[in-house]
Amino acid sequence: MSATIAEVVARRDRAIVGAGLVGIVLLAWAYVFYLAAGMQSMEAGMPASMAPDMDMQLAMPNMIAWSPADAVFAFLMWAVMMIAMMTPSAAPMILLFTRLHRQRHVQQSSLGASSAFLAGYLLVWTAFSLVAALIQFGLHSAALLSSAMVSTSPFLGGLLLIIAGVYQFTPLKHACLSRCRTPLGFLMNEWREGVRGAFVMGLRHGSYCVGCCWLLMALLFVAGVMNLLWVAAIALYVLIEKTFPAGQWLSRGIGVLIIGWGLLLMIGVSG
Repeated sequence: MSATIAEVVARRDRAIVGAGLVGIVLLAWAYVFYLAAGMQSMEAGMPASMAPDMDMQLAMPNMIAWSPADAVFAFLMWAVMMIAMMTPSAAPMILLFTRLHRQRHVQQSSLGASSAFLAGYLLVWTAFSLVAALIQFGLHSAALLSSAMVSTSPFLGGLLLIIAGVYQFTPLKHACLSRCRTPLGFLMNEWREGVRGAFVMGLRHGSYCVGCCWLLMALLFVAGVMNLLWVAAIALYVLIEKTFPAGQWLSRGIGVLIIGWGLLLMIGVSG
């Protein structure tokens, strides 16, 4: 009877954590859509009566000259976008962590530890977002980004693509990917007790995740930082790469395609 009760409580914890993850992802994607819609409106040159409201204007970086507020909002844009893109691929790891934590601590709720794990994971991607925003600022200052946040230099775009494609074949990429693809192995090797331990585990998992995907995010500077199609495509690819059986082979195939894309851009420049 006690085992049955423990399993019911474990399922409840997983359901609560799962619902929380879904809520976080939906809110993040809603904000990304909100920003993208505002950018499309501004690019279309809508009449003043139909222009985005003041909150929208504050939420989008100024394309003419960045103020400190613009830098902050660019960072927030990246941070929310990373939450939207990367949380779904981390969900299997977090749900398995919740289950194992409940099995190890039958009388203790797993919600606090699971929240700490997620917080550690997202903190790493938040740090990445700060770096991405600084890179965006640098490209903007050098006039290498258009108002749509797309690289204005085919050479730079081609170079980024080739580097990202080559990275798909590197030992570092596959070492990080292998840890992301084996949630049980990661948790058994990295297990730490307590809420603080869960936070550290989240940090470590997030670090492997960044090591696996950071150059894929650089592709947004080629296709458009707020290009929703590409944002969704990269997020879907990351999820498939981490969870599907043929994910490692897919990684190599995508690497070949990205390199080919970059070479085409380079050839266009030289031509």
